[in-house]
Amino acid sequence: MSSTATPVLIPKEQIASLRFPSQEVQLSAEERKALFEKLTQATTLGNMDHHKCRITFSDDEGMKVVETTIWATGEKNIVLKHGMTIPIHRIHDVNIYAG
Repeated sequence: MSSTATPVLIPKEQIASLRFPSQEVQLSAEERKALFEKLTQATTLGNMDHHKCRITFSDDEGMKVVETTIWATGEKNIVLKHGMTIPIHRIHDVNIYAG
């Protein structure tokens, strides 16, 4: 994760009301590749074993973090429970842990 700001922990239900800017968060090419690999792994573990992960991202107000299961990873968004989405270009990091 390239930012040093302290993210605010939010409930996953709040994601639906957030606004996401179109510009990407600042990550190097290597960080972006590693992020996509983590998202793919978190999706697989979430679907198989219901592992949760900690997703650090930025909306239009600042950095936030949510602890949840990723159900799908697409080219542009990740999908959480109830069809809530977070744009991949706004994600700083993902940490997987046993749920």
